[in-house]
Amino acid sequence: MFQRLREDIACIRERDPAARSSWEVLTCYPGLHAIVMHRWSAWWLRHGFHWMARWVSHLARFLTGIEIHPGAKVGRRVFIDHGMGVVVGETAEIGDDCTIYQGVTLGGTSLTRGAKRHPTLGRGVIVSANSMVLGGFTVGDGARVGAGAVVLKAVPPGATAVGNPARILQAKAEREAEGSQTGFSAYGLTQGDDPVSQAMKGLIDNASGHEHQIALLWQAIEKLSARSRELPSDDCVPGEAQTTENFDAERLNRLVK
Repeated sequence: MFQRLREDIACIRERDPAARSSWEVLTCYPGLHAIVMHRWSAWWLRHGFHWMARWVSHLARFLTGIEIHPGAKVGRRVFIDHGMGVVVGETAEIGDDCTIYQGVTLGGTSLTRGAKRHPTLGRGVIVSANSMVLGGFTVGDGARVGAGAVVLKAVPPGATAVGNPARILQAKAEREAEGSQTGFSAYGLTQGDDPVSQAMKGLIDNASGHEHQIALLWQAIEKLSARSRELPSDDCVPGEAQTTENFDAERLNRLVK
């Protein structure tokens, strides 16, 4: 028991720069208190004392604002940061080294008693603030769920889910190929996860490429017209053509970052 408590304190100090000492973490972090009390309630449940298990979990909810059903399975070194409003359902499973922020719901969409109704989080998953993961599917190892996302289907390992309903973005292998960092990121934030910004940047780059091609075409027409002098003046008026590029793609890309 004390070994797991030391692990919990160490993981919080590693992931939260505001934690100045182990004593502060032990006495002032409701996420840690909720995890410890969940272990008590799970012990009562395993030994058949269902009412006592639910009462302990209810007491933990009253003291910490975090509701974890006694039947949920919580791995090692799980960090619930801030934690107010977190709800973890009965058949939910949280893997080792996961991080969960305030307002998260690991909920179920089925009313079938005894069925797997709640999600399973793999190792190292980050579930950001006010997001919902609803259903009996798996969020793969190392995946991230963005703030405010509503996840209704499985998330592949290393991928990022954002939006409502959530869209699945780059997988971990693709991010590594781009040379981005793959370590812990607070609130699950990574570069380039906003699909709207990605779409806008694609449109801006495409428009910039079109303008470049048009300018090259007009420059070629001017050169041909100056050499041959065979085209009538009213068929091509180079002075009215755009032969220089005025499209500032870099400035527009900065606006959508």
